[in-house]
Amino acid sequence: MIKKFICLIFLFLCISCSSSNNNINNNKELSSLINPEDLYKSAKISFDNQNFDLAKSQFIEIKKLFPLSNEAVQSEIMIAFIGYVQMDYDNAILNYKKIIKKYPSHKDLDYLYYMIAMCNYEQLQNEGLDGFYNDVALNAFTQVINRFPNSKYTKDSRQKIILVRSNIAAKHMEIGRFYLKNKKYIAALNRFKIVIDQFSITKFTPEALHRMVETYYEMGMYDESYDTAALLGYNYPKSKWYKYSYNLIKQIDVEQTFLKKLRNFFDG
Repeated sequence: MIKKFICLIFLFLCISCSSSNNNINNNKELSSLINPEDLYKSAKISFDNQNFDLAKSQFIEIKKLFPLSNEAVQSEIMIAFIGYVQMDYDNAILNYKKIIKKYPSHKDLDYLYYMIAMCNYEQLQNEGLDGFYNDVALNAFTQVINRFPNSKYTKDSRQKIILVRSNIAAKHMEIGRFYLKNKKYIAALNRFKIVIDQFSITKFTPEALHRMVETYYEMGMYDESYDTAALLGYNYPKSKWYKYSYNLIKQIDVEQTFLKKLRNFFDG
């Protein structure tokens, strides 16, 4: 009986070893058949066909199967980009930041910072709403320019900054017009001055100057109206806003002339 039992154990061990060797051979064969390059190409085809959910699953699988491969890193970037494409901006930004932290020397680091800026830029609200993303996008694009002055994304970042600043100026103009309409003249002046002092390269500068002419007129500060209108005419002589200010100044002249004649009448 003992001899029979020993034979059974020996037979079992032989079978187990044979099974293990087969599994190893199968894994080797599987690895030779599936490689990260081919998997990445397949995932990229899904992405190019706009099958984003499938592509995302495939990129995640590449990360699991080949975590140390270059394709795994690129898959992480693509997963973040899919978030951007699907307008899931918060997750996209989170993933881009994780990649930056994980690979601080990545060759496409400028691209990662640029995409974070773009995620914020895509969330810009109109000038009448909360401008949180204006400031965030402005800071993000500024980072791209400061960190990577020679990057191919720097030029577009500069252009985007102009658009963001224009959006911020539009917000100040909207608030300034509201204050002017409600006769809160000092508050209105402060908003228009911000546009002139901080956002002079935007298209809103001529209007901001004209609104200051209007505000000074409503406050009875005619000398300031004259001076501001002159500044507007000197810098933007062909602007429609100068024409509006010019007509307002003529109205002031008429009123002042009438008052002068009235005073002379009573003095005489």
